[in-house]
This record gives sequence, structure tokens and C-alpha cells, in this order.
Amino acid sequence: MFGAAATLLVAGGGLLGGYFVAADAGKVPAAEAAKARPSDAPTPSAELVTEVARGLTREAVTLAIGPHQAELTWQDLGLGVDREALDLAVRAARHTEPNPAAVRAALSADGSLPVVLDRERASEALAAFKRQHDAGPRAARMDLEARTIHPAAPGRSLDIYASLGTLQAAAQSGAAKVALDTVAVAPEVTVEDLGIDDISTVLASFETRYAPNDRIRNFNLELAASKINGHVLQPGQEFSFNEVVGARTEQEGYKIAGVISAGEMVDGLAGGTCQVSTTLHGAAFFAGLDIVKALPHSRPSTYVTMGLDATVVYPQVDVKLANPYDFPVAIHFKINSGTARVEILGRERPYDKIVYEREVKEQLDFDTITREDDTIPIGTLSIDQYGFYGYEVEKVRKFYKDGELKKRDKWNIRYRPVTEYVRNGVNPDPNLVPPKQKKKRKKRLREAEVGEVYKLAQ
Repeated sequence: MFGAAATLLVAGGGLLGGYFVAADAGKVPAAEAAKARPSDAPTPSAELVTEVARGLTREAVTLAIGPHQAELTWQDLGLGVDREALDLAVRAARHTEPNPAAVRAALSADGSLPVVLDRERASEALAAFKRQHDAGPRAARMDLEARTIHPAAPGRSLDIYASLGTLQAAAQSGAAKVALDTVAVAPEVTVEDLGIDDISTVLASFETRYAPNDRIRNFNLELAASKINGHVLQPGQEFSFNEVVGARTEQEGYKIAGVISAGEMVDGLAGGTCQVSTTLHGAAFFAGLDIVKALPHSRPSTYVTMGLDATVVYPQVDVKLANPYDFPVAIHFKINSGTARVEILGRERPYDKIVYEREVKEQLDFDTITREDDTIPIGTLSIDQYGFYGYEVEKVRKFYKDGELKKRDKWNIRYRPVTEYVRNGVNPDPNLVPPKQKKKRKKRLREAEVGEVYKLAQ
């Protein structure tokens, strides 16, 4: 009786132990569970292992590149049974239950499923995926209109060669999803390359007007302005108009238009460029940039208040500015619908108000030269060039912070008087037709009162 009881107890213990082994098998990798089988258990056949491998080729696999995914079958990628690896797979599964699920689990866990990619076919599939989902890099840029800096972003390119190895390993493990290999593509321009990271504040702006119907002059104006738009000036850096805009030649695209020469409007190459330099000078003045060099026209301009104009003649006469701040600034130049506008963009300037003051110190009379002309009737006067007064002007820039004057700049500038040339007819022939007179200008003489003070503030 005692022997029988002992036998039952041992048998019961065996059954109980078998229960715990079976329960624990679900908590360990399939390969470990397979090794726990008795060594005399049946070994999966080569045919069974082949069928397991073939079954994988018919299954779907999800390929992922960044946020993009595509679902194919392994067969679409050229996956097939690897006959050369079949014997190794059979040996690897020799302690596994001889059923497809157990064999698949054991070989997947070991990464030894006997499958192999057709590299050419897989490469073709990956190339199509690459064409669809490669992402080019995004260069950093300034959005001058929105006054925003858009940062750079790297691109992404599918690495077909590396992805073939990743796919092979994933197939041998029976994976249902594969993250393909990519390489980052660096952007050509970063924020560091831009040289500025904040253009949210308009330190100052300045506008001048032009006639929209003067197409040739406006073409020159827009061409010159395009060379300046987006230019960044680093702390302490000097800006040269002639260096940035370059030569104003026909080869550069400039055309013949009206320019001021010796006080008179005449046709000249790149007419309109001085309005670009003047508008820039005005914005720089009120932004508080250093005015290193700026010369007025030979006579006051019609499109800007006297004293704020700045002429340029390549390469002799230049406008030079410098950035006195500890942050970079950018120039936004916009030409549209009869208005030329410059904004100086960056961080907030350290002044509440910048004031322009101009006082006319002296008005300079112009000469009138009359010449006899025997080609026009006697007693007839013909004005070849109208005269203009000249002016001695003192201009001042004042910087205020919290209502207190912090800084003061002063310039003395001179507009030369422009000689008036008149032809006096001396031919008595009564049949001569008088010459057609020049169209009288609305403002023949630009007058200003001596002692007059004009102010403008931003």
C-alpha cells in the first residue's frame, strides 16, 4: 500500500511539474521552450521548414520611411526560399514541435528562417519607394514680408544598399514591419549662414514716391533695389552701396533714363538708382545706423525732403553705412505701385525716438546766362535750362531714450545753385518760326526760407 501511494505521489508530482513547465513556456522565447523538449522528440522535416519559409513569402510586410508607409508582400520584394540555408534551419529547429507555428516561432526568434531576397527585384521596389518619399532639405530663409526667420530642416534619402541588408535580416526574423534605412541630407543654408535670427522688429522705415508709368526708370530702380533686398549687416559691419549693388552697366541690365547731372535732368545710364540710395539712406538715418558717407544731389530732389537725399555714381560717389548695434540687421526693400519702401529689420533699437532736423542757413542765387542765337527770330527767348537756387543746410539727428536726448549727429551740406541758360533770338527774318518752348515746370525754383527748421521723427 505504501509503495503504491509513493508511486502515485511521484506520478502526481510529475504531472504537477509538467503543468508548471507548460505554463512557464508561454513566458519565455519560443526557442527556449523548444529546447525544453526531450531530445528524442520528432524533428521537423525539411519539407515542413520549406513550407514555413514559403508561407512567409506570401505574407504582407509594411515598409516605413519616416512618416510614410507602404504595404507589399515579401514576394513583391523578391523573397524566396534559401535552399542553401535549409539544412541549417532544419538543425536549428530540431528540438521544436513539428508543426508550422512552432517551427516559425523558433526560427523567427533565432533569425534563421531560410529565406533570401532577390536583391535586384528588391532594389527596384525600394527605388520606386525612394522616388515617392525622399524628402529634400529645406534651407533657412528670411520671410521679409512676414518678418520671420524660417529655420532649416534636413532632408531624408532612402539608403537602398543599407535597406537591402535590413530587409534580409527582417525577413529571416519573419518581421511584419520594417523601418528602412535613411540618410540625412544637410540643407544648403542654415540660420547661421543667414547671419541673423531675428527680424521681427522694424527699427525704421522710409518711403519715396515715383511715377509708375516711367517704365524704363522704374526697371532700373527695381533692379538696383533687388541687389540690396535681404542684405544682412552684422554688428560693426560697414555697408557700401557701390559694392553691394555693383556696376550699373548695360551688361548688368541697366537702361537709359533720367538722371541729375550738374543740376539738370538729362538722360543717363541707370537713371533711378539714386532714388534707391536715397530711400535706403532715409531708413538707415531713422534706424540709427551710422552714416559713414552720404552726399546730397547737386540740387534738391523732388521725391524726398531736402537733406535726406543721397546720391551715388559708380564707382566714385558712394553711400556707406555701418551697424552700431550688438545685433545684426536686415534690409527689406520693396518696390510697388509707385512707392519705394525700405525697412531696417532686427531686434528692438535702444532708442524711443530718432529725430531729423534741418535748418536752411543760406539760399544761394543762381546765375542766368543769355546767349544770342541767329537761328531764332529776333526778340524770342528760349530757355534751355531752368535755374535753381542753391542752399547751405545744417541737418541734425537726435537720439532719445525715455524723453532724454542721448546722442546727436550733425552734418553741413550744400546744394549748388544751377545756372539758367537762355537763348535770345537775333534773326530779323519774319518767316522764321519761333522754337517750341520747353514745358514749364510746376516748380521751376525750389525755394526755402532762410532760418526755416523742418523736423521729422520716428
